Amino acid sequence: MMNKMIVANLAHRPLRSAISIVAIALEVTLILLIVGFSVGMLNDQRSRQAGIGADVIVLPPGSSNIVGLTGAPAPVKIADFLVRLPHVTVATPVLMQVSSAGSLQTIYGIDLKSFEAMRPFTYLKGGPFQGADDILVDDIYAGTHRAKVGDKVDLFNHSFRIAGIVTHGKGARLFLPLSTLQELNGAQGRASAFYVKADSPANADVLVDEIKNVPGMSTYIIRSMREYLTMMTPDNYPGLSTFITIVVGISVTIGFIVIFQAMYTAVMERTREIGILKSLGASKFYIVNVILRETTLLAIGGIILGIAVSFVAGAAIHKRLPTLPIEITRGWLIRATCIAIVGAIGGAIYPAFKAAQKDPIDALAYE
Repeated sequence: MMNKMIVANLAHRPLRSAISIVAIALEVTLILLIVGFSVGMLNDQRSRQAGIGADVIVLPPGSSNIVGLTGAPAPVKIADFLVRLPHVTVATPVLMQVSSAGSLQTIYGIDLKSFEAMRPFTYLKGGPFQGADDILVDDIYAGTHRAKVGDKVDLFNHSFRIAGIVTHGKGARLFLPLSTLQELNGAQGRASAFYVKADSPANADVLVDEIKNVPGMSTYIIRSMREYLTMMTPDNYPGLSTFITIVVGISVTIGFIVIFQAMYTAVMERTREIGILKSLGASKFYIVNVILRETTLLAIGGIILGIAVSFVAGAAIHKRLPTLPIEITRGWLIRATCIAIVGAIGGAIYPAFKAAQKDPIDALAYE
């Protein structure tokens, strides 16, 4: 009986119910898309770092965990010392430079021979560098920009020829010869990071200790790739965790305000109905239960709509912009659902208790 009354109340005011559902859906969509974008970019970066094939990463002192924002303060000759260590098979220097040409992206300057010794490129079209003005691009970049071998790419006020298109997943999407990027960046003989491959992945931690014991290397940031990849979380990226918290806070505020306004107005409009219920013996708990059940039903409708819109929008964005991955995880689906329900019920508590406190005589006399 109560459930039929709740559904009838919501159906009696379809526009208000629809607006409440859409507002909660907006709250859920905002959380899932923005957090999904942040998590997607982070996981994509982690996957591409793992794809290089290194066992240890060596970063200059004071470097950020965000690869690409390390600058180039380390002598490239460090790679020559690293490769002489007992458990090292390959050490390759990489110069990283962020470019905002067209879109924000990190360019890798690489020594092709040692970089491919980590894990070879898979060439889909074309081949390796043929000259200083050649560039390699991955298949995602090529697909997004409709680029083909022989096309020009303009970076740093310089024009490069696409020599090859490679499978994505090896650090960056664009690769230049190390010496070329050093010259363009004014960082001759310098590198942003060193990737090291051990004779066995099991010796990664041993290799970390060996490198730390090399004279002059004690101030460098030296981590096994396994450890480094586990550090790629929102908490370890400056401001990302705070950004997510702010997004969630704004979303909760939206849901709270809309539900509060909708339920408060509904209570005011149904004063006589509430009076009739109380005169028939309905308890305060019964009245509160009715209002909160209505709110929960609205929240469930909004959550379902919000999740559906998030998946559709995420797929559409990824299709249009493949370089912007959006990952909607099960954990954040559960969190968004809980946040929406808590926010909605929080917004309905005051109207519910206000309705329960109404005097039946005054309510029946209300016009």
